[in-house]
Amino acid sequence: MTHDELVDAARGLLTGEHDLIANTANLSALVYQSLPQVNWVGFYLYDGSELVVGPFQGKPACVRIGLDRGVCGAAARTRTTQRVADVHAVADHIACDADSRSEIVVPLVAADELIGVFDIDSPVPDRFTADDQELIEALAAVLIDTIL
Repeated sequence: MTHDELVDAARGLLTGEHDLIANTANLSALVYQSLPQVNWVGFYLYDGSELVVGPFQGKPACVRIGLDRGVCGAAARTRTTQRVADVHAVADHIACDADSRSEIVVPLVAADELIGVFDIDSPVPDRFTADDQELIEALAAVLIDTIL
């Protein structure tokens, strides 16, 4: 599936549904089944003080992440995408799955409010390209459009 086809599939799957849990569950499943070489795809939702695990596909995850910790915390705190070629080189990386080697985390912001983050891990070092970043950001935008 091309990146454009994946964005179209996400739009078709999520359009018309406004429930955050339903849409994050379906989007994580779609991406997990569609992207090669990923071992975790999911969401951490912001509860006003920290990130709490939401719908995901993959091994069991860390439940809570402070905004001052790890790649997910950095994405939430700075509201910028974090693309990490080697998570073992990140001093405060939170290793929920020791097999993960690279990660991309896109912040979810709606009406200037932090909703959470979209997190994807891979067992392959340097798995995520600039094109992948563009794709994941586009998928996050589709999700945000459904909950506004």
